Amino acid sequence: MSAESVFPQLEALLPHVQKPIQYVGGELNSTVKPWDSCDVRWALMYPDAYEVGLPNQGVMILYEVLNERPGVLAERTYSVWPDLEALMREHQVPQFTVDAHRPVKAFDVFGLSFSTELGYTNMLTALDLAGIPLESKDRTVEDPIVLAGGHAAFNPEPIADFIDAAVIGDGEQAVLDMTEIIRAWKAEGRPGGREEVLLRLAKTGSVYIPAFYDVEYLPDGRIGRVVPNRSGVPWRVSKHTVMDLDEWPYPKQPLVPLAETVHERMSVEIFRGCTRGCRFCQAGMITRPVRERSITGIGDMVEKGLKATGFEEVGLLSLSSADHTEIAEVAKGLADRYEEDKIGLSLPSTRVDAFNVDLANELTRNGRRSGLTFAPEGGSERMRKVINKMVSEEDLIRTVSTAYGNGWRQVKLYFMCGLPTETDDDVLQIADMATKVIQKGREVSGSNDIRCTVSIGGFVPKPHTPFQWAPQLSAEETDARLEKLRDKIRGDKKYGRSIGFRYHDGKPGIVEGLLSRGDRRIGAVIRAVYEEGGRFDGWREYFSYERWMRCAEKTLPEMGVDVDWYTTRERTYEEVLPWDHLDSGLDKDWLWEDWQDSLDETEVEDCRWTPCFDCGVCPAMQTEIQIGPTGKKLLPLTVVK
Repeated sequence: MSAESVFPQLEALLPHVQKPIQYVGGELNSTVKPWDSCDVRWALMYPDAYEVGLPNQGVMILYEVLNERPGVLAERTYSVWPDLEALMREHQVPQFTVDAHRPVKAFDVFGLSFSTELGYTNMLTALDLAGIPLESKDRTVEDPIVLAGGHAAFNPEPIADFIDAAVIGDGEQAVLDMTEIIRAWKAEGRPGGREEVLLRLAKTGSVYIPAFYDVEYLPDGRIGRVVPNRSGVPWRVSKHTVMDLDEWPYPKQPLVPLAETVHERMSVEIFRGCTRGCRFCQAGMITRPVRERSITGIGDMVEKGLKATGFEEVGLLSLSSADHTEIAEVAKGLADRYEEDKIGLSLPSTRVDAFNVDLANELTRNGRRSGLTFAPEGGSERMRKVINKMVSEEDLIRTVSTAYGNGWRQVKLYFMCGLPTETDDDVLQIADMATKVIQKGREVSGSNDIRCTVSIGGFVPKPHTPFQWAPQLSAEETDARLEKLRDKIRGDKKYGRSIGFRYHDGKPGIVEGLLSRGDRRIGAVIRAVYEEGGRFDGWREYFSYERWMRCAEKTLPEMGVDVDWYTTRERTYEEVLPWDHLDSGLDKDWLWEDWQDSLDETEVEDCRWTPCFDCGVCPAMQTEIQIGPTGKKLLPLTVVK
């Protein structure tokens, strides 16, 4: 396949589409390498629009890790909006990279990072536009290896027909290991064709090749077993875990977008993993153990990243950033260092029990004082015990009281609806909590000019969590419960006007639930939705619940299952789950015991500060918790000019 730029054909189409700048490339810190100087070539995709995909840390890190290596190139591609898709089909312009506008089909690997399952139809769009057969069985040695990664890849079974391989866990070392296998196979003249290189990848034990496994079903629709169909292929595939984050200080040269994106900041991941043990949280479970970046490593990355980008805000990223053992020193050190430059600092959200006003003041010292976001998740004390979110109402009131008393005027509270064992009363207690927040805020601030926004998302059970066996609340029940809550908030004449209420209806959650706990039979639904025009399912204006349900009703009955079977049905301990052959390190018996603990409303401590609870990750993955304090200071001590 020719790797010539398709920009001459593309350029003529750009005046006819919205936001053409997103397709042009040439961002600060982007990389274009000569095609012929490299022997392994990656096209990396975050399957969403440029404005969402470009800031994605995972893709940005892999892009830089690969391009640093001699003889390897990586370029980026994003989902094109329907207006450009129509023109590309009309004028036969293939899916292209934004770096050198080379056809995606020309690359050795087409790697997609899925943080949500709602990007699956965008993957099929990109494959089709690229001229790559949608199903792996139809591809030849001339087609790229289609690789899935990201959090959704911990259950890649719904897209098993469309991908050649999946990597679970951290990608930095994984992509380099895969590169060397592909390089050796190509240097030998590509012996054995596509099957041989996939077999070599599978035999490492850490790259999952769906085609090398057969799924057997029981008469009632459940999975009987998943078995390898090639010799030398492992029964279970293990996740990758990168230890010592200071050895992986990426991105060193963060990309600076040309068009507006969802995050206009330079970001540093200050630690990876979380052991708080929130039972609904897939990200916390699958990224164990906790690995902190050192205070000096963080300072070095911030200094280099700001010089490389010119951004005026630094995001300190992790699943629970205020839990870093040296977060106070990090925040103060950075605020001191960049005081003259007015560089703002931000945390994605702050745990109620980790917030203190000193930290908050350091974060806002050089930037603007915007609202604070806290996530109690459960509306009642009982629900917070069920989900292991150990935050009391007293903790929350005390925290927001401190915030309002120190000059903040807006607080956002995030909750979920549809959690296991939840009742209407549990959800209605959200209104009571918001009322108490406003009441306390007015009292301590001496002002009525304060706001509390309640934001609610629907709970979706996820693989590799204690709730992977739980029934999901139906869309109708979710909507009815949220309607009662809305009416209660609006009916409060004294405080209701100070409480904002944002929520998602239950329909997208059912589709996400179908995809998150689905098996290979769901692939037929995804393809049918794509063929009916499904695109950008994560965007409200493009999402169609009716289309998903229609396609499910058209494809699933002949297999003896339906949408409810995958979503609102509770699983038993004995059931083989579609992802059981993918090893996240978590012991299945431990997850089941934690599920039973949740039903008993039993809380479990964070193993960072208490004895090990035997979740299995550290011995299974040969890893360990890596936390401070280091006792080091954020050097240099002088203000950076």
